[in-house]
Amino acid sequence: MEATQERSTASSPTLSVTDEGLAIVRFDDPDRRANVLTEEVMTKLDQIVSQLRDGALGAQITGAVFLSGKPSGFIAGADVDAIAAVDSPEEGAEAARLGQAIYLGLERLPIPTVAAIHGSCLGGGTELALACQYRVASDASSTKLGLPEVQLGILPAWGGTTRLPRLIGLQGALDMILTGKPVDARKARRVGLVEEILPAEDFEAHALDFLRQRVLGHPVPTGARRSFSKRLLEDTAPGRRVLLAGARRKVKERTGGHYPAPLLVLEVMQASLGQPVEEALEAEARAAGELLASRITKNLVHIFHLRERARKATGTSHSVEPREVSDMGVLGAGVMGGGVAQLAAYHGIRVRLKDIEHDPVSEALRHARGLFDKAVDRRKLSQAAADRGMDLISGSLDYAGFGQVDLVVEAVVERMEVKRAVLREVEQEIPEESILTTNTSTLSVDQMAESLERPENFCGMHFFNPVHRMPLVEVIRGNQTSEATLGTVYALAREMKKVPVVVRDGPGFLVNRILGPYLNEAGFLLAEGASVKEVDSAATAFGLPMGPLRLVDEVGIDVTRHAGQVLHEALGDRMTPAEALVRMGESERLGRKGGLGFYRYENGKAKGPDGELGDILGTAITGQEGEVDESDIRARLILAMINEAARTLEEGIVASAGELDLAMVMGTGFPPFRGGLLRFADEIHPRSLVERLEGYAETVGPRFVPAPLLRRLAREDRGFYDAFPPTASLEPTK
Repeated sequence: MEATQERSTASSPTLSVTDEGLAIVRFDDPDRRANVLTEEVMTKLDQIVSQLRDGALGAQITGAVFLSGKPSGFIAGADVDAIAAVDSPEEGAEAARLGQAIYLGLERLPIPTVAAIHGSCLGGGTELALACQYRVASDASSTKLGLPEVQLGILPAWGGTTRLPRLIGLQGALDMILTGKPVDARKARRVGLVEEILPAEDFEAHALDFLRQRVLGHPVPTGARRSFSKRLLEDTAPGRRVLLAGARRKVKERTGGHYPAPLLVLEVMQASLGQPVEEALEAEARAAGELLASRITKNLVHIFHLRERARKATGTSHSVEPREVSDMGVLGAGVMGGGVAQLAAYHGIRVRLKDIEHDPVSEALRHARGLFDKAVDRRKLSQAAADRGMDLISGSLDYAGFGQVDLVVEAVVERMEVKRAVLREVEQEIPEESILTTNTSTLSVDQMAESLERPENFCGMHFFNPVHRMPLVEVIRGNQTSEATLGTVYALAREMKKVPVVVRDGPGFLVNRILGPYLNEAGFLLAEGASVKEVDSAATAFGLPMGPLRLVDEVGIDVTRHAGQVLHEALGDRMTPAEALVRMGESERLGRKGGLGFYRYENGKAKGPDGELGDILGTAITGQEGEVDESDIRARLILAMINEAARTLEEGIVASAGELDLAMVMGTGFPPFRGGLLRFADEIHPRSLVERLEGYAETVGPRFVPAPLLRRLAREDRGFYDAFPPTASLEPTK
């Protein structure tokens, strides 16, 4: 452990000892908003653990409490940059062993130790808590404990996979580690992860009182209280085999086998449960090394950094103070309006819904109520909090209450003349400084702005459906949108826990523009004889959450048809709709919402491709099933997206390759383990992409002619990320 013997220059953690011999180890990095376990911090912690051991042996220290000096959190986890820097399995395994040794020293201190957790406690922070003898949590709503490592493609490697199942049982540990989802203090107490919940007010004093009682010789039980049948299942080799086999099946169903981390977690637990701690930790370290050096982990860390950049950005390069939004108007009720209203109310914003008929308003209120009820069922909210949220939403057929709104989201029918009329009307009803936004998915923001007296206060705010589930919000900048408007809408999206990406006005904006040729190509593939199952299976095998034809059903055949028409009119022949999609659009099928599309649906769930599609598509299908190779299906679908993505970059629709990739991951579910559409494209290299596209342009059609940008990058031997590096904002059009 040579590295941990060096003197640390870190100012956190610190050690102080009270007159009665109680040690306080305080994490409070002055240079960060959250405590992070960097190499320097871990070295300092190792020194403090040695001091605690010496003090305990000399009877000067009788107990130790570990806490945070940050008002918002305990420890956010390990240093993600250090994770990204690991180059080999050996280096990764050694880094895991160093952290394990420090925590093992903590675990073996001959005095009571307490982790006092207030606020967020994640990853290495939770593993530190597991190495303590006791854990207490504050009753603050911000207090959460979790092991989110699998979301970065790794596993808890400082004792998490070893200690958690021994503390709370195998099933509880699997649920926390395999999902990566944190638990609040109440659930942590229920499953045995913490021993007590203490008041957040004077939390440190309460934690010291808890430690004092343990030092005085009053121990409390730790861990889960498990029934005999549960212990029989979790603590015997046959029972563990059954549990782990079931977990393995579920992981493969959920991930398609694309993510190795959860499967390695299961292997480590299979090998280490019931073994000495040292052997279990070594199995954990070896698995961690394998994962830390993998390309999948590098890609997932890359997506993490993109999300963090968006979370910290302002959406504009100018220094503007975003306006506070406490009152919001939503025009156009129904499911979308109800979803936007519920999201805003969930985050404490008062919402006034308006429509021209009572039924849509009632539907929107019912939808919002249903979303709050689901949050209660999933224990994300108390019933009282859900009721308070619902009380923030009201609806009407007039503009009563709009005189005090800070921002309006327009979500009426997707027709330009209707939107222009509604926006012009509402502009007269709201304060002059209020912001107007449109939730359009296809129509021009600049054309809408032509009808407004204050176009500088207007932009697009495109939510994706379902609003409560889809993370992305496209913030669409018009030519006259002011920096203050842009910054306010960006800040509002962040406040509502969405991932905002600033894009310029243009047909389909960014995500729908890139999806257009992808969905269209699925129609061309059907015409050549590929089956619905073959097309969609090729996409899901690549890692997409659903295939293009299933996505058409999900979005709605009518909505997809309208979007396709907009793209065709704006972008010309290369967006000519495939005949198979035209035929479906002309049918009365609506997709999932109508119970019938490319698939049949029962209670909203797909029951397989519809066997009667041939009657609808008719002569649109010219080939024989099986004539198109699966690799060709996959290549054509993905190349269509990459080619269009290159055009959006060249046109300045989005400023950087990273922002485009973030939008595709958050808005379409493009597989994060591939790092994003353009990171994946860079791995292939523009030269290879141009060659493949030119081949398809000759054999399939001119829609595959490579974008000019791709040809230029191929000539210059550059990738997308090199040519379009990360940026925080878009500059306004001159």
